[in-house]
Amino acid sequence: MQRLAKHSWNQDNRESPYLFEEVSAVIQQPECISVIGPSGQGKSTLLRTLALLDMPDQGDISYAGISYREKDPRLWRKEICYVAQQAVMLPGSVEDNLRTASRLHGEVYDVQLAEQLLEETLLAGLDRKKNASELSGGEKQRIALIRSLLLRPAVLLLDEVTASLDNISARAVEHMLQQWQAREGTTMIWVTHDLEQAARTSSRTWFMSGGTLLEDQQTIDFFRQPATEAGRQFVRFLASEAAL
Repeated sequence: MQRLAKHSWNQDNRESPYLFEEVSAVIQQPECISVIGPSGQGKSTLLRTLALLDMPDQGDISYAGISYREKDPRLWRKEICYVAQQAVMLPGSVEDNLRTASRLHGEVYDVQLAEQLLEETLLAGLDRKKNASELSGGEKQRIALIRSLLLRPAVLLLDEVTASLDNISARAVEHMLQQWQAREGTTMIWVTHDLEQAARTSSRTWFMSGGTLLEDQQTIDFFRQPATEAGRQFVRFLASEAAL
């Protein structure tokens, strides 16, 4: 069993000095967990903290029984990898960006895997000599995702990684990630505002509201009957928005 526990971090939140607090969960790999909830609840900050891009003010984060305090942050981020919604392209070409992770960690660049992932995300025809800064938002998202997958992380933290994609491309990325998890045994924690996507891709759902992780349920149980009034209101609101 792999263990990843989370507690409280600091930012203003009504009467509390924290953006969210008293957040605790144990993850058994491999899982796909959707993280949903109203805006401003700290979903992205949660992922960034798990990746040690933001540091916890209190509590602990442990992976495979080892606290983040006992591990080199660079190695931690290789195993627990964050993919941002707003993809950051490094200077140079698409190919340069794809090779960056391997170069930084002193590993051999897996050309075959890169080509496979490009094909599975509908980017097989992309000119890899093209300056990465000239890519569209959706292309940047997919290149950033592939760049992270080339590290073969144990835990993949996905922050609305299909938000800039059309439906066909988004479903292709979903399918690729599901196949990846089946092959690699990677746990995925996926922030999304798309309830249909959450229902399709995850077996477990975290609902954040009221400055904490308010619900932690099997996805089928959460969408059938949220345990809290806040959860019920959230699902009803998004369902009504989707129906308009």
